[in-house]
Amino acid sequence: MITLEDWALIRRLHVSERLPQAQIARELGISRNTVAKAIASTDPPSYSRVPVTTSFAPFEQQVRELLDGTWSMPATVLAERVGWTGSASWFRQNVAAIRVEYAPTDPADRIVYHPGDQMQCDLWFPAPKIPIGDGTAVILPVLVMVASFSKFITAVMIPSRTTADLLAGMWLLLAGQLGAVPRRLIWDNESGIGRGNHLAAGVNEFCGHLATRIHQLKAYDPESKGGVERINGCFETSFLPGRDFTCPADFNTQMGHWLPKANTRTVRALKARPVDLLDTDRAAMVSLPPLAPPVGLRLRIRLGTLTRPAHYSSVKSAQFSSVTDTAKMGHGRQVYAGRFMFHAHKTEFAELGWMGHFEVSA
Repeated sequence: MITLEDWALIRRLHVSERLPQAQIARELGISRNTVAKAIASTDPPSYSRVPVTTSFAPFEQQVRELLDGTWSMPATVLAERVGWTGSASWFRQNVAAIRVEYAPTDPADRIVYHPGDQMQCDLWFPAPKIPIGDGTAVILPVLVMVASFSKFITAVMIPSRTTADLLAGMWLLLAGQLGAVPRRLIWDNESGIGRGNHLAAGVNEFCGHLATRIHQLKAYDPESKGGVERINGCFETSFLPGRDFTCPADFNTQMGHWLPKANTRTVRALKARPVDLLDTDRAAMVSLPPLAPPVGLRLRIRLGTLTRPAHYSSVKSAQFSSVTDTAKMGHGRQVYAGRFMFHAHKTEFAELGWMGHFEVSA
């Protein structure tokens, strides 16, 4: 049998070059009958073995009947039932080839998300170390929240993964980037949110103010928040390369400029852009509360026991026998004593400053 290359050459010489069959046979050193068959054939030459009856064939029908009743029956049991005495590996190989015809349909399917129902939340730790105020550089977490229905992305770098900073970050994203509150916030077992269905201190109060709830996934269940996991991978490949950051505020500024572009891309699974589905998603969500929820690290201290470093020099008009609520947030710090409020000391996280509402006892 001639090769595929010889078949193509014979047809080219005869059809394009118009050489006679005898000349082609002479130049290629093959018989004229072979040349004639190649010219007459419209399909390239291929080798096919003549089917033969295997040793498994007499048992195949019995195996199929058993698999039709119990598709998962082991090959060893099938061999015993049909009386197979030949090679065990050959029997298993043939059974595996036909077992798939009787296996049930895979129950896995695409999850359907409803508008306004949930946002998937996760922490992403970008590799570059970010310079902070004391001159050191550290790896800081980025809070990422993705709306499951519209795939709308929100993200912000926060100071730490403590409960206070996680709640402050969630409020910043919901109020500043999304503009509404989903009915559920999906989290894994992040220690700052809670463990084992026991939420951390302050999380229930936060959810109560927003009229939402935290749903924590079981351990080893990353598929349930695969949307935000994929976005974390997208940050690694599409946002991070080629960027330098001078401080956390610079990181958030660059992220803020990039996110609108990311939310205007077409999601293949949706065949739509997140920004186009956002209004539908947001319409089914809960409205933002009129007052901000209590977020940040809150401590009640007596001013008389307060050690004042240099950056607290503004605390000098209050009576040091009074009790005050001190709130430390991701983007600012406020001190209240009675009806007197001191100014916020800005840091890299406080370009605009975060404000809260506190009930203060004097």
